[in-house]
Amino acid sequence: MTDTPPDRLSIDPDSKFFNESLLERGIGIRFNGVEKTNVEEYSVADGWVKVSLGKTVDRHGKPLTMKLKGKVEPYFKDVAEA
Repeated sequence: MTDTPPDRLSIDPDSKFFNESLLERGIGIRFNGVEKTNVEEYSVADGWVKVSLGKTVDRHGKPLTMKLKGKVEPYFKDVAEA
């Protein structure tokens, strides 16, 4: 397996950017130099992350999100710990 995370990834199983094997491996996100733990989806090329807004959900039961723009740095947690 490669040590480079994908350019775009989502934790929503309905998204075309969902990849269960990569998520099981563990991905961390640094956004503008700050570790984020509530990221629902990210895009490195476009420079944004979607973060969940607490426990608030929409009418379908999915978390409400907000898109933030800035520098996105994904990394595999198992590589960072080694």
